[in-house]
Amino acid sequence: MDIKTATALRRLRLVSAPEAVSFLVLLICSVLKRTTDFNAVPVMGAVHGVLFVLYVIFWADAWNRAKWSVGTAALYFVLSVLPTGGFFAERKLRREAENAVIAARARKEGVVNA
Repeated sequence: MDIKTATALRRLRLVSAPEAVSFLVLLICSVLKRTTDFNAVPVMGAVHGVLFVLYVIFWADAWNRAKWSVGTAALYFVLSVLPTGGFFAERKLRREAENAVIAARARKEGVVNA
């Protein structure tokens, strides 16, 4: 994996958890808006909207650079629209990055899978 691909995956990973948190907070704010006089939906909606747009931009870049299959790309997109999906995406992307580092080190040392 080249440095640009690793960077694209890292950016997507780093924005996925905050996007998931903002989604959950937005849901809580929506409930509070309807049950109390507290209305933080406009602010949280804007914060979540910015994070979601960043996630989609970084997702498209990662898809392009990592040469994901359509199924893998669809999985990461679906995870972005589920309330806690960003946490799962972050964990899966972290594992993918760790595996890429291990594979790169093995290639560098000349280790071949048997």
